[in-house]
Formats: sequence, structure tokens, C-alpha cells
Amino acid sequence: MNRDEIDAANQQVIEAGSFVKPLLEETGKVIVGQSYLMERLVISLLANGHVLLEGVPGLAKTLAIKTLSDTISVDFSRIQFTPDMLPADVTGTQIYNPQSGEFTTRQGPVFANLVLADEINRAPAKVQSALLEAMQEKQVTIGQTTYPLPLPFLVLATENPIEQEGTYPLPEAQVDRFMLKVVIDYPEWDEERRILDDWAKTEGLPEASPVVTTEQILAARKVVNSIYVDDKVKDYIVNLVCATRDPEKYKIPAKDLIDLGASPRATIFLTLAAKSHAFIHGRGYVTPQDVKSIAMDVLRHRVHISYEAEAQEKSSEDVVQLMLDHLPVP
Repeated sequence: MNRDEIDAANQQVIEAGSFVKPLLEETGKVIVGQSYLMERLVISLLANGHVLLEGVPGLAKTLAIKTLSDTISVDFSRIQFTPDMLPADVTGTQIYNPQSGEFTTRQGPVFANLVLADEINRAPAKVQSALLEAMQEKQVTIGQTTYPLPLPFLVLATENPIEQEGTYPLPEAQVDRFMLKVVIDYPEWDEERRILDDWAKTEGLPEASPVVTTEQILAARKVVNSIYVDDKVKDYIVNLVCATRDPEKYKIPAKDLIDLGASPRATIFLTLAAKSHAFIHGRGYVTPQDVKSIAMDVLRHRVHISYEAEAQEKSSEDVVQLMLDHLPVP
């Protein structure tokens, strides 16, 4: 791209992304701190990818997703996952009418633009599999009929990493369908102090108002698609993903630390997320830093570490960081 093309692309992004700052400011009225989390949720919205949030109880995972839906004029649905759930509790079912002798379809809570799957790892395998079609194909089959889901459609799921009783490990096929896995940590001291001021009361709690329309989101996605990615940056993305499968080839000291590397879906998601990261920062082109900034959230749940890595007390995040530290940046 020449200078004029770069300026034109940047201007198009700035115009299409004019809603990003007001959206983050509006969510900031309710969610104290957690700017990293809110930015990732916006990236997922722009890149049309599902998000898995992991953190201990009380860190505003559910509130963050609910607040995001409040700032956008979309349909929001919350599903509380429990061990006794059935697939029909998510997708819907057919109901027999004895008077007419016909079946009518009752659509489930998955028929919404933003679906909050709260404590998703508490539901059994049948319920998890019911979500797979919705997440990947953006459609749901009830009886003999397939129904398209509304656009935009995103599953924003939460899970608690410390409780094992009454939980079910998510199938790898489903985990891989989440574009991002975001791990949330405790707030800083000054943020905790502000939380006290804003929330330690019985009424007049902070609320967010709609500041973005569905049309703006869908229009922004078209601009995200047009964001320029240089061939060297594309090669860097592919090298990063391939290095998780064959670290020796890239001279990365992680040979015995990885059992299974990232799938090609990681390559696609990393590119889309990097484009969205560039978009929210007002650029019409992707830099290697965009890729590095979002890589951990795209790869941490796709790199499966070995027993040897566990013996060395290394996590998948440590392994991904090895890739980022050792792989040459264009």
C-alpha cells in the first residue's frame, strides 16, 4: 500500500469505528477496570467469533457480557447451565397440540443475537453438542426443520476454573470453536476502591444505555474484512500457528512440551482478530504487534501441553509465550 491508500484506509476505519470509543465509555460506567476484557469482547463482536471467559467468581464476567448487550440494540439471552439440562432447554422443541393434532415449534433461548452461556462447563455432553451446530453453522435443527439464527450471533460463555464438583470438561471440538479464551484476573487497588464506591449500595446501581446499532456492527464487519494484511504479516501468522505443531523446525525450545498444536481454525481466527484489533485502534492495516497482542487469547486454549510440561509446571500460556519470544517478527 502507498501512503495515499494507507490514509484512505485509515479514514474509512475511523469513520466506521466511530462507535467503538462511545461503546467502551458506556460499558466503563458499569464495568470498573477490565478494559482488556471489554476490548476483547468488542474484537469478538467485530470478528464474528465466540468468546470463552475464565475467572474466579465475582470478577464481573456475567455482568460484562450483560453490559455489552445493554449498549447494543440487539436481542440478549442468558442461559444458566446446570447438570440436569436437556438440549431442548437450549435449542427449543416441538410441542404437540392435541386439538389440532399438529406440532408447533417453540424456539429456545439460543435464538438471540448475544447468548450468554453462564457456567458452560456445568452442562453434560448432550447439551454441549446442541450448541456446536449453533456456534459453527449459525443454525439450529428442531425436528426435521433447520432454522437460521439471527445476525449478528455470538456465544459468550463463562466458566469457573476452581470448581470441579458438578462440572464437565468441554469437548475439544467445542473449545476450538471459541475464537478467544480470555482469562480474567483480580482488579487493581484503585479499581477495587471505585467498585466499592459504585456498587456498595442497595439502589441506584450503574446502568448502561444503547449507543450502537446492529447496522453499525454489520457495517463495521465489512470494513474489518477489507483491512490490509501484508504478505509478511500473513507469513508470520502461519509461522506462529505452525510453530505450535513443530517447534523444532522454528528452533523453539518446546519440543517435549506440546502434545497437540493449534488447528487451521487458529490461523483464520488469528487473522480476523488481528484485523479487528487494528480496526479498534483506527488503522486500516495489520501490524505484527496486532498479531502479538491478540495471539495469547487465540492460542491459549488450542495448544495442548504434555505431561513433561506439567511436570515442569509450565502452562499452555508459557508455551505460547515461548513461540512469541523466539519467532522472528517481520
